[in-house]
Amino acid sequence: MTESLPILYQTETLVAVNKPHGLLVHRSPIASDVSEFAVQILRDQLGQRVYPVHRLDRKTGGVLLFALTEAMNSAMQVQFAEGQVDKTYLAIVRGYTPDTQTIDYPLRRDDDNGRPGPLQEAVTHLRTLRRTEIPLAHGKHTTSRYSLVELTPTTGRMHQLRKHMAHIMHPIIGDRPHGCNKQNKLFLEQFGMNTMLLHASRIEFRHPDTGESVAIEAPIQAEFARMLQTLFEGTI
Repeated sequence: MTESLPILYQTETLVAVNKPHGLLVHRSPIASDVSEFAVQILRDQLGQRVYPVHRLDRKTGGVLLFALTEAMNSAMQVQFAEGQVDKTYLAIVRGYTPDTQTIDYPLRRDDDNGRPGPLQEAVTHLRTLRRTEIPLAHGKHTTSRYSLVELTPTTGRMHQLRKHMAHIMHPIIGDRPHGCNKQNKLFLEQFGMNTMLLHASRIEFRHPDTGESVAIEAPIQAEFARMLQTLFEGTI
């Protein structure tokens, strides 16, 4: 049971936490067996109503921002909707990625009935931070290659980073269903790891009340740090 969430930033109208991997932001009909949600935990932790102004996938960890008033919630929703919030993610992916790449690949969002919706513009900027090759045989290969990448989306489509990395054949380790099942199985068997290695490391925005620039960063969490050490022999 999660008793509290690590607070990264707090004012009278905003609070940001470092959401653990595997925690849902709010109640969802597709996860009816789950009894814990970030909204509920933070509400009880602060003793007041909280409003999530954006979303993170259940499997993604990192910066999650909440408003503490309806007015701030509305103001921040506008900023996110209009692309005024800069978001940065870290991911560990299969293979050697290019030094930099812009992934401009429209995506479809499934509707509530599971049917594909219309194509929506989706753009992600990639920068490779590190590459590694480890002596771990996989399939016909005697070694395995991985990259640590920084991902900066300029749009906010559902599962955008996961789908974009799969599209360029460098899936995020631990991702299901967009990732590589063989790699996920390999990491589970070799390292006992089944976390999706995607972390929301930073968001930056203008505070609606003061106009000042606010940058909030979240340290990577235990499993991401362990795999960083295991694969790259170091920390960020």
